[in-house]
Amino acid sequence: MIHPTRTTASVDTPIPKETSSKFKRRFMVRLVAVFIGGMFLDGYILGIIGPVTGLMRSDLQLDALSLGMIAAGPLVGIFVGSPLAGWATDKFGRKPMFLVDMGLFLFASAAQFFITSGDGAVIQLAAIRFLMGVAIGGEYSIGGPLLSEFSPPKLRGRLLGLTLVAWYVGFMMAFIIGTLLHDAGTPWRLVLGTSTILALVLFLARMGLPESPSWLITKGRHQEALAIARRYVESPQMHDSITGEMDLRMIQEAEAAKSGTKIKNASFGMLFSRQNWRATVFTAGFWFCAVTPYFAIATFADEVLNQFGFGGGWAGGVGLSALAVAGVVTSVLLIDKLGRRILTVPGQWLCAGILLVIGVWADAPAILVLVLFLAFSFFNAGYTTMTQVYPAEVFPGHLRGVGMGFAASFSRIGAALGTFALPWAIANIGMGATMVIAAAVALLGAALSQWLAPETKGRTLAEISADFSH
Repeated sequence: MIHPTRTTASVDTPIPKETSSKFKRRFMVRLVAVFIGGMFLDGYILGIIGPVTGLMRSDLQLDALSLGMIAAGPLVGIFVGSPLAGWATDKFGRKPMFLVDMGLFLFASAAQFFITSGDGAVIQLAAIRFLMGVAIGGEYSIGGPLLSEFSPPKLRGRLLGLTLVAWYVGFMMAFIIGTLLHDAGTPWRLVLGTSTILALVLFLARMGLPESPSWLITKGRHQEALAIARRYVESPQMHDSITGEMDLRMIQEAEAAKSGTKIKNASFGMLFSRQNWRATVFTAGFWFCAVTPYFAIATFADEVLNQFGFGGGWAGGVGLSALAVAGVVTSVLLIDKLGRRILTVPGQWLCAGILLVIGVWADAPAILVLVLFLAFSFFNAGYTTMTQVYPAEVFPGHLRGVGMGFAASFSRIGAALGTFALPWAIANIGMGATMVIAAAVALLGAALSQWLAPETKGRTLAEISADFSH
């Protein structure tokens, strides 16, 4: 017999006595702020190394291989950290892993101040950047599920989308701050270490946050889940979401009890079960196809635009980044009004067409090519916003961390391919053929989303995962 209110373990999160609406709103603002801050830090850490690469190369006598190791460190770290943190957050809880992840950020950021100038400097820096990548991957897998599980359905898309705005802004601010500090003669170690300040603030701000009610439900701790929801959540719709997810979980437990089977803890194999393969294939494939062309074009904006007769610099890299930020902001403003699917599918078809035109029309006027690249940056960022929304919504609660971690990890394969393959492709097959290949990747993403992308606007997480598991 299922006892929905039986507590299987003591509450590990102190619950304040205050339950006023003002207290609950302050909590939600705090939760959103610390997650958005984490995503800003992600973008900042990935972007800050660019402006000081020349100083590092000169000071440490870096060759191409050494520089490649340092640059690849965060990407490899994200690939490893995303699924690992996803598994850990589903097993041990959102609350402890959210703090542990920021602690890793803090440790790795501070370690940059102490990099030596000897023979071991390259290994030290590559290892530190790898740890930062692990922390960035963890941020995707831990923060997304935590925020989605506390957010009211009517605001969930907007709040999750804001995290990508923070990432783009962090990446762009790193370029600006890093360039200004570089021009002022600041040592490269201090420039890289500027991320330590924000990491410390966020670490302190994350202390004392409660555990996710949805995660407690997956562990059978229903009474604790409802107590935290009533204490911390303002919107009545959120109570409906928590109750709906709890009811769904209770039904699953009851069916398992009748059949004599036991509901297993989250595992990567469960992502490809009959119930969950659609969510896994869609989120991982969509994320992969969304970021692969963008990382290639944005990372080498100067070289790409020079191939078409334009100089780079502020007009290139910053221009594309600014349009990307505008695209994300537009999606965030519209996501809970128009829905997810309309902001996901048409933009991918459009971007595939834009890249195809650039690749095939060899004699296109330079100004038209620039406009097309700017349009690609805007629309690509618009649907890339959904990579922070869909994975946090479509997986069931007991697989949400693992699922989002796997999708994030798989997407880094695309980011790495786009970043490292583009220079080779330009040199060996030409810019036109390279853009056609990028168009094919975008086309694959569009077809996949046309087939599998669900509409989740205004729905509870329980309803979404139940429908998507059939």
